[in-house]
This record gives sequence, C-alpha cells and structure tokens, in this order.
Amino acid sequence: MNSATDLKYQHSELATSLKSRINSIDALRGLVMLIMLVDHVRERFFLHQQVTDPMNIQETGDGLFWSRIAAHFCAPTFVFLTGLSAWLYQNSGNTTRPLQGFLFTRGLFLVVLEITLVTFSWFGGYHTIYLQVIWAIGLSMIALAVMHPLGRVPVLVIGLIIVCTHNALSFISFNENQSLYSIWTILHDRGYLLKDGFINIKVSYPSLPWIGLIFIGYGCGALYGKNTKPQSRQKYLLAMAGLTLLSFLILRGFNLYGEDYVWHTGETALESLKAMVNLTKYPPSLNFLLLTLTGTFLVLRFFECKLWMSNLGTKLQAVLVNFGSAPMFFYLLHLYVLLLMYKLVGLFMEPNYGDYISVSNITWVWIIALGLMVILYFPTKRFSQYKKMHKNSWTKYL
Repeated sequence: MNSATDLKYQHSELATSLKSRINSIDALRGLVMLIMLVDHVRERFFLHQQVTDPMNIQETGDGLFWSRIAAHFCAPTFVFLTGLSAWLYQNSGNTTRPLQGFLFTRGLFLVVLEITLVTFSWFGGYHTIYLQVIWAIGLSMIALAVMHPLGRVPVLVIGLIIVCTHNALSFISFNENQSLYSIWTILHDRGYLLKDGFINIKVSYPSLPWIGLIFIGYGCGALYGKNTKPQSRQKYLLAMAGLTLLSFLILRGFNLYGEDYVWHTGETALESLKAMVNLTKYPPSLNFLLLTLTGTFLVLRFFECKLWMSNLGTKLQAVLVNFGSAPMFFYLLHLYVLLLMYKLVGLFMEPNYGDYISVSNITWVWIIALGLMVILYFPTKRFSQYKKMHKNSWTKYL
C-alpha cells in the first residue's frame, strides 16, 4: 500500500511539474501573441505613420518607437518556442507520430497558409503575396524536420553558427538576373521573387536566421525535460539571459559586429538608449536576436518564480495560457477581425490620412488592442478547451 501510495504521489508530482513547465511556455507564447495584436492594430489603423527597418528615430515618436520595440520580441520568441516545443513533442513519450513527419507537414501547412488565408486577411486579395513570419516559421520547421535526426547538440551548434555568422554574409548580393538571386532572397535578402506580373511575390522574412533560431530552440528543449529540476532550469535561464545581454552590450555597445546600423550617443540618455536598441529585423541581425532572446529567457524564468505564482499571477497566467495554447487560431481570428473592422469603418468614413483610415494617436492603437484582447479571449478560450478535450489531429495545426 505504501509503495502504491508513493508511486501515485510521484506520478502526481511529475504531472504537476509537467503542467507548470508547459504553462510557462504557453503563457509566454500568449503574451507575445497579445503584443503582436497591438502591432497588427498599428498596421491596420496607424499605417499613415509607417516605420522603417531600422526605424528613423528623428521621425518616429516615442510611443510608436517603443510600441514597435515591444513587437520586436514577438517573432524571435515564437520561433524559439517552436523549436523548444518540437523537442518536447519528440520526448513526450505519448505520441505515435514521428517528429519528422509532424514538422514537415505542419511546416508545409504554414507555408500554404501564408500564401492563402494570411495574405487575404491583410489585403483582401492576391495582387501581392508577402511571405512573412508564418512562411518563415514554416520553412524553419521543414529545415528542423530534415536536421533533427542529427541529435539535439549538433542541431544546437549548427543553429548557433547560423545565428552568429549570418551577418558576415551581408556583403553577398545578387541581382534579379543572376541564377542564385531567388535562393538568396529566400535565405538572406528581402526582395521580390516575382515582380510586375499578374501576381507579385515578395519575401519579407528571409529565412536563414530564423532557421538558426528554431535550431537553438530545439537545442534548449532539454531545459524543460522531465529530469531537469525547476531550480536548475531557472539558473540556466538566468545564465543564458546574462550571456546574451552581455554579448549584446559588447557587440552593440562598441559597434563591433552583428548589426549593420551603427548607433551613436544622443544628447540624452534616452536618445542614446533608443539608438542602441534600434536594430534590423528583416532579416533579424545577431544583435536583434541577442536582445530579444534576453527578454525571452528572463520572462520564461519569471513565469516559474514564486513572485509570479501568487494568486493574481496564477489568474493572469491562466489568461495568457488560453491565448498561447491556440496560437494559430488566435492569429487567423484577429487578422480577419481587423480586416472586417477596417472594411466596416470604411463604409462610414473616408480615408482621413492620405489613402488610409487611421486613428490620430498611438494611444488609440493600444485602446483598440486592449478591447480586442477582451473580445477575442472568449472564442480563443473555447477553442483551446475544445482542442484539449477532443485531441483531434487537425487541432494540432492551430
């Protein structure tokens, strides 16, 4: 009886530990999805004040600048967690589907999704197909499907090499008439694959650094393995955050490497800080990834600490988990809600900023986003519950 009781207790403790680990991942995924929502509201209702890459600090107001900086954390965090989740999927012990097949089919599904539903949600048509973050994640998953049989550590090393060295390839370029132009555009340089035709196709998210990042996420999956104690994981996450931040401060602080945009000190400390964190996203520079990964590691650690696991923190985490456990459902839902909102507003008012219907201040972007967070919480929660209860294979894609 004692032996059976002990076994039951150990199983319960393991299940609780697993739930805590997965909840922290889903909570972070949910948090970046909500930040992404703010950025997409900006792109729908504040596009008259467009931002460059990197941003023009003199022409970008503080509210818009810091809103955009917050959004920079979304794609790197999501890609890293995709790789980490792939390792967890492989080592869950209760799946009958090999990781390679799942990664390949889902990656291909995401590429098709970008071309079809996502493109239409942005433009209401298909004159130009912009291959953006969903495309980049899809290609990254396909690359991981090919490479993961090498093992976790080799994949991690390859990922680190790609992320750390891809900036050194910036001198390579091809014009549209050269045979390697299309491949290099897909991997490293933004550009059109098809232009001035019936359908234009532009690569907005070159995939090479994102492939490196998903490899790093996969390599870090063991941090969330069943044999890793929470205390050890928190120490590793803090050490990793310290390493990425220190690397960023050295490389970026002295303009040594990892970012083509050189920063200079400003008249105030705030201006200097803005210049320092004003980084290239397309494709993400090494310094861009170092800074954003620092935030990823720190928030992952925070979501497991005692301060967060208070009564209020637990309730907030439950909200974030609902968003983070159905990310693709929420992604598609919010894009089409924004498209519908813009079309409805267009029925009652003319463009008020050139060709755009826009709000007058970035504050309104946050107000609209907060309202949508409340409204979209309920269908996302309902789908998340359905996904957990029914375990249908198709729900894993959303």
